Amino acid sequence: MEISRRHVLAAAAFAAALPAQAFAQGFPNRTIRFVVPFPPGGSLDVSARAVADRMTVLLGQPVVVENRPGAGGNVGADVVAKSPADGYTMLMGALSTHAVNPHLYARMPFDPLKDFAALTQIGDVPNILIVGPSVKAASVQELARDIRANPKGFNYGSGGNGSGGHLAGALFADRIGATIEHIPYQGGAPQLNALLSGETQFTFDNLANAFPQIQAGRVRALAVTTRTRSAQVPDVPTMAEAGIPGFDISTWFGMFVPAGTPADIVARLSDAAIAALRDPATVERLARLAVAPIGNTPAQFAAFVAAEHAKYREIVRLSGARID
Repeated sequence: MEISRRHVLAAAAFAAALPAQAFAQGFPNRTIRFVVPFPPGGSLDVSARAVADRMTVLLGQPVVVENRPGAGGNVGADVVAKSPADGYTMLMGALSTHAVNPHLYARMPFDPLKDFAALTQIGDVPNILIVGPSVKAASVQELARDIRANPKGFNYGSGGNGSGGHLAGALFADRIGATIEHIPYQGGAPQLNALLSGETQFTFDNLANAFPQIQAGRVRALAVTTRTRSAQVPDVPTMAEAGIPGFDISTWFGMFVPAGTPADIVARLSDAAIAALRDPATVERLARLAVAPIGNTPAQFAAFVAAEHAKYREIVRLSGARID
C-alpha cells in the first residue's frame, strides 16, 4: 500500500511539472501584451512601441502595446502585478512606478520589489535644468546665487506633484540651501508654457520634452541632472560639473513581468528585449526621443531598481509631496 502511494504521489508531481516545462519550451505561441501605464504619445510609450516592434520579429509572435494610464502609473502596473506569471503580460515600468510612487502614495496596490521580475532596463532620459526668457543667469551657480538673494522672485514648475521635475527641483533647493516655491502643472506642455510666459522662472524637464524649445532658443539649458553629459546636448554640463554634487536624476524605464514567471521565460523575453535594443533601427528611433538604450541583464536591472527605490525615499521626503 505504501509503495503504491509513493508511486501515485510521484506520478502526480511529474504530471504537474510537465505543463510548465512544455509551456516554456514552446514559448511564445500567442500574442504578448505589453502594458504601458501612461497615456500614448509620450517618450515612454513611443520607446515601448519601438522595442515591441522589434521583439515581434525576434519572437515570432505579436507584442502588442496596451496603454493603461492612471495614478502615476499605478493602475497599469497593478494590472500586470496581478496577471498570470506566464510571460504573456509585460510591464513598461518606470521611475514613478518602482521608485517614487512607493514613497509618494499612502497606499500602494502592489509591491514594486516583490510583485515583479525584472527583464531589462530599456533606457533613460536625462532631466535638464532650463530657465525662461526673464532669467539672466547663464550658469547653475549664477541661478543659485540669484535665488538665494531673492527667493521670492523665483519659482519652478513641474509636470505634477511627485514628478521627476518636482523631485529634481526639491533636491536642487536642498543642495543650494534655499526655499523655492513649486508650482505643479498637468503635464509637460503646460509647464513649458508657464516657463515661456514668465509664470515660472525655471524647471527641470525631461530632455525629450524640452529639446525643441532649447533648439529654438526660447529657453536656456544650464545643466543635465545625470552623472554624465547627454549626447543630444553635449555642451551642457552635468549638475555636478556645474557645482552641485550628488545630483543624479533621470526618467528611466524598463520591462518587467509578474513575479513567479519561470526563469527560462524571463531569459527568453530578456534576451529578445536586449537584442531589440541593439538593433540599429530601434536605436535610431530611441535617439529621436533622447533615450539612451541600456539593455542590462535581469539581475543588473533588479539591483538598479532596488537602489533607486531606496534613493528616492529621501528625495520624496525632501519634496514634501504626498498623495493620500
